[in-house]
Amino acid sequence: MGHAYVGAVSQRTERFDADYYRRFYGRSGVHDARRIAQLAAGVTSLAAWWRIPVRSVLDVGAGPGFWRTWLAGSMPKVRYHGIDVSEHACRTHGHELADLATWWPRRRYDLVVCQSVLQYLDDRACARAIDALAEACRGLLVLEVPTVADRDGVIDPDGTDLDVHWRTGAWYRRRLAGGFTEIGGGLWLSRRCPAPFFELERAR
Repeated sequence: MGHAYVGAVSQRTERFDADYYRRFYGRSGVHDARRIAQLAAGVTSLAAWWRIPVRSVLDVGAGPGFWRTWLAGSMPKVRYHGIDVSEHACRTHGHELADLATWWPRRRYDLVVCQSVLQYLDDRACARAIDALAEACRGLLVLEVPTVADRDGVIDPDGTDLDVHWRTGAWYRRRLAGGFTEIGGGLWLSRRCPAPFFELERAR
């Protein structure tokens, strides 16, 4: 069983090569530097509004490093750490080579970003990865993962990798609830974070 698991990690590593990033990141894909800059500005502004300090950021599945680029220009004092399973992304952009299916944090971060990662993991690995995200986060989690409902009515199939594990939103919410409170808009508050929220600021 161990060899099969290592094989699955290797397949994911090889999958996220230069061709993958050319197809799914950039002007023809879902994410580009401009869009991530808009998201980063919005998230950090909301964190400031809620008095949640952002002094450190963990970028899981860091890819082209769009978050690092924005932080370097807009919040240069923030400590950034990116991890990725892609050897190409790590070699090109200087991230730590790590697979979220087996990675465990050595420290905690004020802001954790996890975009388009969990759908590539099977159920067992994904559940463990969510536990790792909860362990790593002491403030806010930015989470993006497509669900069955998104596949059927939201996403653009031409700009989205459809060869992934499709799960319901309820599946993710059950597992995230152990470490986070859902705020909305893809933002989750760590249960370690003492920031007070009004009832209607929370999704549930």
